[in-house]
Amino acid sequence: MAEEGQVISCHTVESWNEQLQKGIAAKKLIVVDFTASWCPPCKLMSPILSELAKKLPAVIFLKVDVDELKSVAEEWAVEAMPTFVLTKEGKVLERIVGAKKDELQLAVEKHATTVENATTANA
Repeated sequence: MAEEGQVISCHTVESWNEQLQKGIAAKKLIVVDFTASWCPPCKLMSPILSELAKKLPAVIFLKVDVDELKSVAEEWAVEAMPTFVLTKEGKVLERIVGAKKDELQLAVEKHATTVENATTANA
């Protein structure tokens, strides 16, 4: 199992479902990177996602190769790579299609802050 602060690669539908359910149960923000090994913009975004994961350990970062887990990509209506989906408690908060580094960082930080504030308010 991966530690906090890392991007978790899901290689099976079972591991995908397990990670997703863990995040939903923990009420954490989940950022999913739908990627492909042959996709240059995906490779460009990979280190950015890793940096965000290190900076925001309270957020769960998952990586799904669309060729490896076609059914998951179809279920989430992924049509282009990279596609980033931000979700919490089973609800999609935001979708970012393309290698949009700044947009991704802003979205993750915005929703991560909302999650932290909600957690603090409930404490």
